[in-house]
Amino acid sequence: MGWMSRFIAAVTFLAIGIIFSPETFGSTSDGQQPPKLSTFLKLAHLLCFSTAFGAALWVTFIGGIIMFKNLPRHQFGNLQSKMFPAYFAMVGACCAVTVACFGYLHPWKSASTAEKYQLGFLLSAFAFNLTNLFVFTPMTIEMMKQRHKVEREEKIGEEIGWSKNVEVAKVNPKLAAMNKKFGMIHGLSSLANIMSFGSLAIHSWYLAGKINL
Repeated sequence: MGWMSRFIAAVTFLAIGIIFSPETFGSTSDGQQPPKLSTFLKLAHLLCFSTAFGAALWVTFIGGIIMFKNLPRHQFGNLQSKMFPAYFAMVGACCAVTVACFGYLHPWKSASTAEKYQLGFLLSAFAFNLTNLFVFTPMTIEMMKQRHKVEREEKIGEEIGWSKNVEVAKVNPKLAAMNKKFGMIHGLSSLANIMSFGSLAIHSWYLAGKINL
């Protein structure tokens, strides 16, 4: 994931530069861009936004639930530990490009109140994904690995769906403490993911009002 982190960092600095100094990158103060450039930026914005929104919708409400109900719990956790860093990196990169394009097309000085709010929502989605990628996900994965080790010693973790963890934790204080810590970190990660999805959903409503079908 090293190259992805560097790419996200580069696009992040580009997006920040465009937001605070769009003139440096050739954006006009009135937001009127050459037709070809404007079309390219709108396409990049739409594709990156739709990719981020679609991925968030699938992973949060469909894919994760299907895997949880059909895979042994430890296998499900190991798969999630590989999938989520890539998921948050991809969505984060798409959000960064979306922010950069939107900020270029709608310079802050000339943007309407609604456009400034939309830029804020896109920045929020980006920030929540970065927080998950660099803070909550590494902590969750590390805690999961430690908990899996204890569960294997108790010969649990291969069940599908319903977990025997709660029953065993009643007589295993170490596992109970791990459950509490894991639940807190995982809860914060889930909250950040939902907040990111909500911010993207609000932007989708804004876009729906701008598209003529």
